[in-house]
Amino acid sequence: MTVRLSCAIALPASFRPADILAFHRRDPQEISERVTATVLQKGMLWQDMPACLSISFLPGRADAELAVDGARALERTADFEAMVRRMLGLNQAIQAFEQGYRDHAQVGPLIVRQSGLRVPVTATPFEALTWAVTGQQISLGAAVSLRRKLIVAIGLRHSGGLLCYPEARQIAGLAEEQLRLAGFSTTKAKTLLALSQRVVDHSLPLATWLQTLPIDEMRARLEAVRGIGPWTVNYALLRGFGFLDGSLHGDAAVRRSLQALLESPEKVSERQAEAWLAEFSPWRALVAAHIWAGQSSIAAWRS
Repeated sequence: MTVRLSCAIALPASFRPADILAFHRRDPQEISERVTATVLQKGMLWQDMPACLSISFLPGRADAELAVDGARALERTADFEAMVRRMLGLNQAIQAFEQGYRDHAQVGPLIVRQSGLRVPVTATPFEALTWAVTGQQISLGAAVSLRRKLIVAIGLRHSGGLLCYPEARQIAGLAEEQLRLAGFSTTKAKTLLALSQRVVDHSLPLATWLQTLPIDEMRARLEAVRGIGPWTVNYALLRGFGFLDGSLHGDAAVRRSLQALLESPEKVSERQAEAWLAEFSPWRALVAAHIWAGQSSIAAWRS
């Protein structure tokens, strides 16, 4: 039996669906996500049951449906709509940021070119945490490949064909050797297992944090997991919770793009990037997202 949840969400005139679709188009093999010009389909777990999320972008609105394989699924439409709104970045107060910094010497032109930019958020905070660990100190392509192998190793498939991104209980049930065979380093394998076990035993209460966002507590508990440092935490807070004030000065791509943006002949150090981003609190992560998005537009802007 398939249980279906659905909702229609009005989108602001400045909404940029291409940003959301591009974020989920990372894996060209499309084992867990399928993306067209206007539709996202994503395999995930809902109440521990395989599900397929579909989001269709239409003029002025997004139509979302969740098809859950299982008669036990509870029809929590409000929770489903909240998840979709979070994934689309609709809870992000970007208007205040854009109004406040539209005239900034470096960021202002990016805002003008990228007006309406929101940060795409993962379906669950756990997905963002595991993605952040997976991507530590490797290229995007290598991280996508590792992510794919993790999904295949778990092997949960929705009736529609897509494999489902696992949650903590599934990863905690793996042996370290299984993660090693999937391509994870010993350090990353141990970190993923420790992280998953703490989510399972509620030492990391992600669902509660999603509602309350106790940032200092979240940082302390996450950094207590061996293998998780400030960059991983800030990236996970951004992608998993939509928290826009984590400083991503440790991100190499941010520093490279900041060097170009500032027209600096020297590489920008982490300390310099941290000091420059500090000016933009409580929007430091959103500024980093604009810098990421503006990598290809900076040259065009100068010309």
